[in-house]
Amino acid sequence: MLAKRIIPCLDVKGGRVVKGVKFLDHRDAGDPVAMASSYDKDGADELVFYDITASSDDRSIMLDVVEKVAEQVFIPLTVGGGLRSVQDMQKMLEAGADKISINTAAVDNPNLIAEGADRFGCQCVVLGLDALRISSVSAPRWEVRTRTGHGGGQPTGIDVLEWVVRASELGAGEIVVNSIDRDGTLEGYDLDLLKAINEIVNVPVVASGGAGSPKHMFEALVDANADAALAASILHYGTYTIEQTKEYISRRGVPIRFSNLQLASNP
Repeated sequence: MLAKRIIPCLDVKGGRVVKGVKFLDHRDAGDPVAMASSYDKDGADELVFYDITASSDDRSIMLDVVEKVAEQVFIPLTVGGGLRSVQDMQKMLEAGADKISINTAAVDNPNLIAEGADRFGCQCVVLGLDALRISSVSAPRWEVRTRTGHGGGQPTGIDVLEWVVRASELGAGEIVVNSIDRDGTLEGYDLDLLKAINEIVNVPVVASGGAGSPKHMFEALVDANADAALAASILHYGTYTIEQTKEYISRRGVPIRFSNLQLASNP
């Protein structure tokens, strides 16, 4: 089994890292550059940077902030928000990103996935997916939402499972699955959603939305077979550290990478 990844997520709004609940009631979490540097030193496997209002504000991503974040990290950096063309992707890679995440633009123009994959390789193109459950627990269905709306996002009428299959066929090399229902609630990931997606795609799936403890991350990685677990609130506000999270998961038999500093502190 490949080592599982623990990934902090920086949702950036107005130049500051924020965290909300179901896309609402954002509260400040800190400076993105300082937080990125800290997570890099603390042993995060990767880092995700989302400019969460770029699409809804119809503007470009904050290039200067991305460049400053990229200068501070030596781990893979995924950047998303307001990217609408191959040229936008190119700018992010030149600014220091390793992967590009597209969400709203991919829904509006699915061929953008293929264009990005052809130009930069599938490994660089990440599908950002915001999913809202729209049916009962007994027969769950999820709808793709975009960040152009407010609250629970803008409805698209697109079925999540159909969309992930199409996106992977077009060349998306990874899918970050964010459950709007669980976003910021600290109640755990939507395991049904993650399992359903993992059963039908052959690309890495990253769990997002709802992490309230290392146990929740363990469940996503093991019970739902996610390749990585993304978290924000529990890491940003100091509830748990990267090291504590990795120790919890590793002690339960899941392969996890530890930095040299973490290994030195836990001989």
